Amino acid sequence: MSDDNPAQTHQIGADVGLVLDSMTTALRGLCAQRHIQAPILIGIHTGGVWVAERLHARLGIEDPLGSLDISFYRDDFTRAGMHPQVHPSNIPVSLDNRHLILVDDVLFTGRTIRAAMNELFDHGRPASVTLAVLVDRGGRELPIQADVVGLRIALDAGEQIKLTGPAPLQLLRQGAAP
Repeated sequence: MSDDNPAQTHQIGADVGLVLDSMTTALRGLCAQRHIQAPILIGIHTGGVWVAERLHARLGIEDPLGSLDISFYRDDFTRAGMHPQVHPSNIPVSLDNRHLILVDDVLFTGRTIRAAMNELFDHGRPASVTLAVLVDRGGRELPIQADVVGLRIALDAGEQIKLTGPAPLQLLRQGAAP
């Protein structure tokens, strides 16, 4: 499958800005329900950081945005190899006893989230972790569920969802005939 083959890649009709607005409303409501007043937002590199940047601005969070590169925490390292561009994680504040909102672009097997949580706990012991994802495509291999989901999209075998950006953010469906 090639990302450059237009016969196999097409844009999903969802307006990412509207999906982010919906996620912002849901996160505000969830934080109010859980009595969370000053969460720390952390995005998973790359697409999760793009989504987190927009949510951070919409939510008006004062603490700086954090980012995780989970390359060294993945459990498929020996099978998939190292990603050619490893970026350092940036956790600008202490996580101890803080409420975190972990953000990713696409939730699939749950393995990326597991790796992210392993890294988060290496940085401290948060009071809670809320998971927000732009897209939940199903297909879990681990018992991980998002607290806030922008879109739920069912895909056929061999299909993938990819977020492109950083500006504009667009969702692409890959591997299927248009």
